[in-house]
Amino acid sequence: MTDAPPPWSAPLRPAELAGRKPNRFDLRPDAETRAAIAAWAGIEALNSLRLNGTLTPQGRSDWTLQAEFEAEVVQSCVITLAPVITRLSEGVLRHYLAEMPEPEGDEIEMPEDDTSEPLPAVIDLGAVALEVLELALPLYPRAPGAELDETVVTEPGAVPMRDEDARPFANLRDLLTKKDDTEGN
Repeated sequence: MTDAPPPWSAPLRPAELAGRKPNRFDLRPDAETRAAIAAWAGIEALNSLRLNGTLTPQGRSDWTLQAEFEAEVVQSCVITLAPVITRLSEGVLRHYLAEMPEPEGDEIEMPEDDTSEPLPAVIDLGAVALEVLELALPLYPRAPGAELDETVVTEPGAVPMRDEDARPFANLRDLLTKKDDTEGN
């Protein structure tokens, strides 16, 4: 992700929406926008992206966003650099509160409900979709069958330590082998 402005915006002004019923939306950026999002996100391609849901009034001035996020992304395998296609699917829930409670005291505790945030003048559904995309992207995508080989590094003349040697019970096998050898003699 870069510090550049997000490549997709879909603003809604709560003050201009129907205040008594759910406001439905179904957003799907075009190919050019998906290519810009892929470049912004640092991935090879974004084959599809969809944010489908409702923005519903709650009381006089609060709003609830409930949606389904779906995307198909192409990333480079962290081992082979081969393209890896991943389908993402996430539920999205946000509560926008006109009167967000202020934290009290010297120490600020994180609220249990992390879906609540202050009601902005504009709710940008594109920004919501990009945030969900950022959080859902696999950190270390792997192509099927891609595995790391063992790397052995040591000083000249020293016995190399392998991954197997670092396991907690690696020496137990050697001790049992030695015990069997001494009992057999």
